[in-house]
Amino acid sequence: MIAISTKKTEQLPGVSVGQHYATAFSDGFFVRCLSGYRPGLMRSAVSSVSMGYAVCLTVSLLLLAGCRSRQDVASPTIEFTKIPPAAQGGRERVDTISGRVSGARPGQRIVIYAMSGPWWVQPWPDQPFIPIQADSTWSATSHLGFKYAAMLVDPGYQPPPTMDVAPSAGGSVAALAIVDGVGKPQIAPTVPIKFSGYDWGVRTIASDRGGLNLPYEGDNAWVDPEGALHLRIRKKGNKWSCAEVEMTRSLGYGTYLFTVRDTSHLEPASVLSLNTFDDFGGEQNYREVDVEMSQWGDGSSKDNAQFGIQPFYVPGNVAPFVEPAGKLTHSFHWEPGRVKFVTVRGDSIHKGAPVVAEHVFTSGVPSPGHEKMQLLFYVVASDKYPMQKDSEVVLEKFEYLP
Repeated sequence: MIAISTKKTEQLPGVSVGQHYATAFSDGFFVRCLSGYRPGLMRSAVSSVSMGYAVCLTVSLLLLAGCRSRQDVASPTIEFTKIPPAAQGGRERVDTISGRVSGARPGQRIVIYAMSGPWWVQPWPDQPFIPIQADSTWSATSHLGFKYAAMLVDPGYQPPPTMDVAPSAGGSVAALAIVDGVGKPQIAPTVPIKFSGYDWGVRTIASDRGGLNLPYEGDNAWVDPEGALHLRIRKKGNKWSCAEVEMTRSLGYGTYLFTVRDTSHLEPASVLSLNTFDDFGGEQNYREVDVEMSQWGDGSSKDNAQFGIQPFYVPGNVAPFVEPAGKLTHSFHWEPGRVKFVTVRGDSIHKGAPVVAEHVFTSGVPSPGHEKMQLLFYVVASDKYPMQKDSEVVLEKFEYLP
């Protein structure tokens, strides 16, 4: 810390009025010189002041260098040395991810996330921490994703299993590096089908949807000779195999209609979901707009269906209702800042059709992006009402009106 002052002083014996003291301070060191009209004394004063400034400047530079050195030590960095391919994730698709960290402190560890839809902690939620080796390298197995994030975290940090948006540095996250997967993005293989005049792909890789990691198989979805789409849940070994079909294109704003045969027989742990979803739209909650038929594992619930937008935990983002037996047509009309849901009895929406439920959302409604229509039939975790037997649902038709 340096202070330099020049101030007028009282007249001293043998010294003219107007002579001044110049004093330089540096962490307690000071040089005090008297400057006057006498040449010898002036040269001595100038020499003393110069020496004082030099010492002050030297001390200051040393202090600044020390600060800069401490800042460098306090700024760790992460680099990748091996990056997995850019690909849609799944339980069975893994690769090695590795790198190096500089400036890590004792006790800090690496946490990896892979982005495939949400950001998923790797390799598993119960195994999130990767040790840093003595040579400052780290390595782990990761499920595939389109992007990868490596975080240097402090002891005590608890990583969430998933994140809707990319991780960020700060707090217990001492350093962060995010990188694209290598190569052209690979979409998991699907089985193509045609339904209601649109091209769809049937999922063939596992998913953690519903709190269970279950297989999704191509033969769990098919179109019959009459053009109706069948979705099936069936037991294979000790796991339930589920169904998902996704449209190959995005439709955007407009009216979506689904005619569905009776689903009142569904078990509490099964879910039929008719929804939009954007794998890359985490900033808008994946642009998810839902019509869902389920008791969500709670057989005591009177409600067995709901309309919703995401995130579901925000009050007012879900509108549950009781779905009666019989054929129903579900619809939603999506426009800027507004989405209106209606469910009616029968195979079409027309004037006078008996309305079962309706609801309008005007807050938190997403705008279009790369969302695609998904039709899913899957199982959720339920200790009290676990899935008991194979099940099937039938969608007679899908319509879209711009």
